[in-house]
Amino acid sequence: MTRHLFGTDGIRGTANIDPMTAETALRVAMATALQFRRGDHRHRVVIGKDTRLSGYLLEPALTAGFISMGMDVVLVGPLPTPAVAMLTRSLRADMGVVISASHNPYQDNGIKLFGPDGYKLSDEVEAAIERRMALPFAPDLAGPADLGRASRLDDATGRYIEYVKNTFPRGLRLDGLKIVVDCANGAAYKVAPKVLYELGADVIPVGVSPDGTNINKGCGATATQTLQEQVVAHGAHLGVALDGDADRLIMVDEAGRPIDGDQLMSLIATSWARSQTLRGGGVVATVMSNLGMERHLGGLGLHLARTPVGDRYVVEMMRERGYNVGGEQSGHVVLSDYSTTGDGLIAALQVLAVLIQAEGRSASEVCRVFDPVPQKLTNIRFAAGSKPLEDAAVQQAIKEGEARLASSGRILIRKSGTEPVIRVMAEGDDEALVHGVVGDIADAIRASATRSLEAAQ
Repeated sequence: MTRHLFGTDGIRGTANIDPMTAETALRVAMATALQFRRGDHRHRVVIGKDTRLSGYLLEPALTAGFISMGMDVVLVGPLPTPAVAMLTRSLRADMGVVISASHNPYQDNGIKLFGPDGYKLSDEVEAAIERRMALPFAPDLAGPADLGRASRLDDATGRYIEYVKNTFPRGLRLDGLKIVVDCANGAAYKVAPKVLYELGADVIPVGVSPDGTNINKGCGATATQTLQEQVVAHGAHLGVALDGDADRLIMVDEAGRPIDGDQLMSLIATSWARSQTLRGGGVVATVMSNLGMERHLGGLGLHLARTPVGDRYVVEMMRERGYNVGGEQSGHVVLSDYSTTGDGLIAALQVLAVLIQAEGRSASEVCRVFDPVPQKLTNIRFAAGSKPLEDAAVQQAIKEGEARLASSGRILIRKSGTEPVIRVMAEGDDEALVHGVVGDIADAIRASATRSLEAAQ
């Protein structure tokens, strides 16, 4: 069965507009409870969220749905996505739920589901949940005496802080490092500064005053300008930027220059290869990762395995083939020795461990491990119902672009799985050519979208 409700990272949409409504959340919870209700034990689900205003809408609806099916609910409040995955396993829960739209603006929200092992659900399980949502629930409702109960885990924040700190190498501290940390006014606004401070760093927190509507607004991993300025202004050694649910990491060196996920994965993999703790013989990344990364790893005798865009696909390949480092250029870094999903804070600590042991070398020297091949990415929004990638003129522009790049580069064009956007990316050794190819294809897509809009009117 094809999934319609679930995208590349759970269910996502504009808050209080279908499908991201209380009604949908209620039915998702009821269907998911049925999917994971097995055996006669008392079933339990962990629910966490980020700091969006609409979390107050979706959290009670999900809670009611699970309770109505006889499942106990453990509420942990605003916590990073990886923290919920960790607590799901730690509490021996049957599943975990995160209410978040990650890096999207506050108007959006989403529902991410984790199995009892702390991993995101497979396409097949999500399709089964969608199928259950279309069926009546009345025959499976719990009786009055069998309803679930809801409780709040008061020490959830402390549990996650201690877990993250224990991933940092014993014997190392962050004494002497001045770090600016941007929490995107999101789920990590409490935990990230505390972790860094308790490990000895001089911490300058940014984006730690959430008000329900400022998550990811001009801050965080997708808007690093503020962090870059703060790092330079405070003379910090580096900056750490997390996104709204803290499963994504971008860092900034002492000169205020961003360091993306490709560089961070390469640094960690290189360090772990030297210490003989890297498994799988390389790194798993997506089709978006830079060709320069692939060349760098190849020079070390390591390889880069590519997947479709989406950290869940990275994790699937890591599990299947035994890798322990993977992620995305956008900043999802998955270190399976420590976490079942991307964890920006844990990844940052691994990078900081390398920096601490680099004997006084700067972040710009340590964290830039390869020269990226010129790469250009453009996002084009399109109207609902239009299909610009099926337009003959767009297809011709793509064909011509591929011919111009030939064997010196590559083109990747895809629809976003979380918003109505087409992403056009090209890379190659000739920067001017790369920019020209992307520009021509983007212009063709925009022209197609305009024609579709005019025809609809």
